[in-house]
Amino acid sequence: MQFIDLSIPITNHVVSDPPVMRPQIHYTTHETSWEQIALFFPGLQKEDLPDGEGWAVETLTLSTHNGTHMDAPWHYHSTTDSGARKAPSIDEAPLDRFFRPGVKLDFSALPHGTVVSAAQVEAELARIGYTLQPLDIVLVQSGAIYGTENFTDQGVGLGAEATLWLTERGVEVVGTDAWSWDAPFSHTARRWAEKRDPAIIWEGHKAGRIRPYWQIEKLTNLAALPPHGFTLSCFPVKIEGASAGWIRAVALVG
Repeated sequence: MQFIDLSIPITNHVVSDPPVMRPQIHYTTHETSWEQIALFFPGLQKEDLPDGEGWAVETLTLSTHNGTHMDAPWHYHSTTDSGARKAPSIDEAPLDRFFRPGVKLDFSALPHGTVVSAAQVEAELARIGYTLQPLDIVLVQSGAIYGTENFTDQGVGLGAEATLWLTERGVEVVGTDAWSWDAPFSHTARRWAEKRDPAIIWEGHKAGRIRPYWQIEKLTNLAALPPHGFTLSCFPVKIEGASAGWIRAVALVG
């Protein structure tokens, strides 16, 4: 069994979010933390500790949408099932959905900003010779490359039509190696400026208003996966009432 890590790190050094959304990590080192320990042990001096070292601790300021994470239906809209019920948050995620067979759809050859259609999804499934099964986890290799310049402007997106085509067939978990499941905002904004059609804004996400689904963003290393024949583990961190949770996405192959 081969384990393939599909997760990006949370880091100060590689830009994977727009400036207003970037995470910040403060590192407290072994050399500087002794004063924290002394708060619990009055009179303790640095030299009292082995090699003068305390603990290493990190303090993070970040969004639930930093790093490789899973969006809950609550992120897309307050209701789902066409308004019939409240959309579930990440702490209400059904855990049995997050360790399932995976299938990879490769759209990386398409131009950045392409909105992938249902017909293109069908054609890619035909190309790889796979028949979609209910509860399969569908991953999209978008053409976005983590760690490169303008990452947030890269990749294709799946629109409402393609997203609903997948959920109609019993898919409840999807993922992408791009910044968003939808086409990058920079590309959508140009189309919006031309037509002023609000239906194109965040349309793949908003498909969750009609039928709920769970969505992974900012995966990486999808090129290492076969088109199918792997299992994906992608359990989200449990955060009360939250719109998303961080995951460590790992594919099991073989």
